[in-house]
Amino acid sequence: MFEELRPHLAELRKRLGLSVLSVFIAFVIAFVFHNHILTWITQPLNDALTEVGRIIESQDKATWTMQTQEQNITVKTTSGTAATLSQKLNAASEEAEGKLAQLLKEAAQSAKELTTMLKEMENNSSNGLSPHNTFNGQITTHQVGGAFFVALKVSFFAALLGAMPFILYQLWLFVAPGLYSHEKKMVIPFVVGGSLMFLIGVLFAYYIVTPFGFQFLITFGSFLYTPLINIEDYVGFFTKIMMGFGLAFELPVFAYFLALLGLVTDRTLIDFFKYAVVIIFVLAALLTPPDILTQLLMAAPLVLLYGLSILIVRMVNPEKKDEDEDEDEDEKESVSSSS
Repeated sequence: MFEELRPHLAELRKRLGLSVLSVFIAFVIAFVFHNHILTWITQPLNDALTEVGRIIESQDKATWTMQTQEQNITVKTTSGTAATLSQKLNAASEEAEGKLAQLLKEAAQSAKELTTMLKEMENNSSNGLSPHNTFNGQITTHQVGGAFFVALKVSFFAALLGAMPFILYQLWLFVAPGLYSHEKKMVIPFVVGGSLMFLIGVLFAYYIVTPFGFQFLITFGSFLYTPLINIEDYVGFFTKIMMGFGLAFELPVFAYFLALLGLVTDRTLIDFFKYAVVIIFVLAALLTPPDILTQLLMAAPLVLLYGLSILIVRMVNPEKKDEDEDEDEDEKESVSSSS
């Protein structure tokens, strides 16, 4: 038994070794550009912090405007008094002579400047400009070597994405000896399709899921607490979401592969649909942040991808009717024709 498995284990070790080597090479390249990769990873978080800051600041502006209405009335009164004082000083300066006239003119000029300044203050308050911003969300690190370990994490994540086509190719080479010659020709669609679907899953999570999810999570409680995001936790959280969506979007590719091997049919997937919906929502809850919005954003595409997988399997390996059913149908047709 073990002698029969030894060649397969040796082949598996070879494919795994080449896959690990490809990840290592991609890791070295990604580490050189880790600053650019980290900027791309933290961009959704920075956008969410900025948007939440605008929301909180707008509410602070409204509160500040309500609290300073009485001050605005005082400012208006002061502005009118300053304007009246300026006119009186101008009239007095025309009648004065010598040094007294010069001093009065300087006082009149100072009164005009004070009037202009007070009017600018009125305009600023009427426009709702807040003198302060209470929101100060930041991305921090709590470890001495936090920046270095974060660079390693983001480089490894980028290496997995970059080496994904080669890893899928090694997977195909491992199972290729058990396939027929016409099935071996499907290596290019498998590798290209698998890499493309993984990339689509990552981009879907980056541009659609994370903006809504991060903004919701940061907004919740930000009026009471200042969010100080730990970069180490964020990178792990981010990569979990990206990898989860990338693997989830591989569903049509794996369905195609299983159908090609004859392990599943379209009827199998249709009968399993009600159980698949439950499994999809459970996986969405485990792979996404703990909010219903992000969970639905992952579960809904997966349900659609499951339907797409049924169509793909129907084209590759449709269910065939049993011979007994065919014979019964032939007998029914013969009986109906004779009658």
